[in-house]
Amino acid sequence: MIDFMIILFGMTMIYIAGTSRIEVYVRGLFMQGILLFLLVVTDYGTKHWANLIFLSFETLIVKAFVIPIFLIKIIYKNEIQREVQPYIPYFYSRLIASIIFALGFYAAYWSIGKAPDVRPLYFGTAISTIVIGLLFIVTRKKIITHVIGFMLIENGIFCLALSIAKEMPFIVALGVLLDLFIAVYLFGLFINKIHDTFAETDVETLSHLKD
Repeated sequence: MIDFMIILFGMTMIYIAGTSRIEVYVRGLFMQGILLFLLVVTDYGTKHWANLIFLSFETLIVKAFVIPIFLIKIIYKNEIQREVQPYIPYFYSRLIASIIFALGFYAAYWSIGKAPDVRPLYFGTAISTIVIGLLFIVTRKKIITHVIGFMLIENGIFCLALSIAKEMPFIVALGVLLDLFIAVYLFGLFINKIHDTFAETDVETLSHLKD
């Protein structure tokens, strides 16, 4: 069951990579938040209840609900529906994401003999999630999709932390959560400001900005 949830977490990236609807991206964040919460609750294995409660709050409340709801409000306010003209067609984006996900299994197999302290399936899925998140940012034009790509990468980093050690220090998790809040809040303000000035919220709009 744990392996199935980890694989499902990685497959959400393939699903996101091949669609143009912004709401689907946010739903992907919601699904990843739920899956990370289930992994923390069922497979974290900590004896420190404070860590478990905090990580459960971070994954279920913040990642699965607070941030997606905040992003949905930005999408509706700025009337952003689709990523219309990505740099790479969606079919090829999904194909590349599938190849990266498959290579993640190779990375998991490689880690078995090279890094005995690393949990292989977590490691491979986390690496593929981070790389696909970077691909997502590079191949999309709208600023909001870059924000979502940043969130996807952060989820991959969180999964990578679980692969290295079950006992994630409380202060590290707190630092990640604070960075997350600040980044999303600032990006939200930035997107709203861009929309107030320009009709479009593509990253190409930034080339028109001057001091």
